[in-house]
Amino acid sequence: MSSTLTPQQAWDTLVEGNRRFVSGTTQRPHSDGERRRELVAGQAPQAVIFGCGDSRVPAEMIFDQGLGDLFVVRTAGHVLDPSVLGSIEFGTEVLRAPLVVVLAHKSCGAINATLAAEETGDMPPGYLHTIIERVMPSILHGRKHGLTTGEQFEAEHARATSELLPQRSQLIRDRIDAGRLAVVAVHYDIGEGEAHVVGTLGDITA
Repeated sequence: MSSTLTPQQAWDTLVEGNRRFVSGTTQRPHSDGERRRELVAGQAPQAVIFGCGDSRVPAEMIFDQGLGDLFVVRTAGHVLDPSVLGSIEFGTEVLRAPLVVVLAHKSCGAINATLAAEETGDMPPGYLHTIIERVMPSILHGRKHGLTTGEQFEAEHARATSELLPQRSQLIRDRIDAGRLAVVAVHYDIGEGEAHVVGTLGDITA
């Protein structure tokens, strides 16, 4: 099974869903027993969402989607590693999802922790430091370009993450070049509920 949508159609569907979420007119599509039984045969998600693990940022709710609509991958600060890249490749190469959305958000703890580490030089204990190490390049790049606020750095990290996908994955790059995949970097306002586009890759208007 694979999605029959183009990257643009997939994105337009998510935009419409986010508008419903913001306005309080959600439809909660594809959430009944018939849909559950239909998905036993396989899945054909219309988009891969690579987002932060923050509990305030549930992708299916933000974009008003249901069972089988989204292939969701989440890590703190939406940081990349080989397993994450493999998961995104599975969603795009095997399941043929035509869209990847990198979902950053306001008041991101990973961004704030990295900014604190940059200022003090102190790293958190355990594997927490790996999150800081992977976010830090976005912070340093933003500093060079005059960024100062948390929201600016959040958007910068979303753009940087989206650009890393085709740099690190030949499969993703090939699908973008062929026009079968697009990547949209988004910054989500957890208070207002709106998902704002901060960057795009591929043949798409967002």
